[in-house]
Amino acid sequence: MNTLYMARFLRRCALLGACLFVCSWGAAARQTPESAGRTGLRYDPARDPAADLRAAVGEASKSGKRILLDIGGEWCIWCRRLDTFFMKHEDAEEFLRANYILLKINVSKENQNEKFLSGYPPVAGYPHLFVLDSDGSLLRSQDTGALESGKYHDHDKVMAFLRRWCPKAGS
Repeated sequence: MNTLYMARFLRRCALLGACLFVCSWGAAARQTPESAGRTGLRYDPARDPAADLRAAVGEASKSGKRILLDIGGEWCIWCRRLDTFFMKHEDAEEFLRANYILLKINVSKENQNEKFLSGYPPVAGYPHLFVLDSDGSLLRSQDTGALESGKYHDHDKVMAFLRRWCPKAGS
C-alpha cells in the first residue's frame, strides 16, 4: 500500500516538474534581435518596439528579408491561433523564417504601444500584420480576418499572402 502511494506521488512530482520546466522554457523564449526571425515568440509589453524595429531593419538590410510586424496580445485568441497555425504547418513557418523577420508588437492593458503604432494605419482587429520592406517602409497592412476560414487560419490564404509580399517573387 505504501509503495503504491509512493509511486503515485513520485509520478505526480515528475509530471509537475515537467510542466514547470515547459512553462519556464516558454517564458524564457523572449524576443531579442537575435531571435527576431523565429516564430513562437510572445507579445511582451516590456519590449521597446522601436528598438526592435531598428535591429530588424539592420538585420533585414543584410539578409534581404522583409519585416513582418504581428500586432496583437497574449489575451487574443486569434493571435494564439495564428501562432498555432505556424506550429502546425512547418512549410509555412519555414517560408516565414526564410523570407521575413518577425516582430510581435504587444497591444494590451499593460502597454498599448500607441506611440509606435501611430506611424502605421489604424488597426481594426487583432492579430494584424504589417509587411515592411528591408528599410522599414510600409508595404502592406493586412487584416488577418481575410486569411481565415471558420475558426482557423487557412493554409492556402496565409501562404498566398506570404508569397505575395516576400522579397523574392515566385518563392
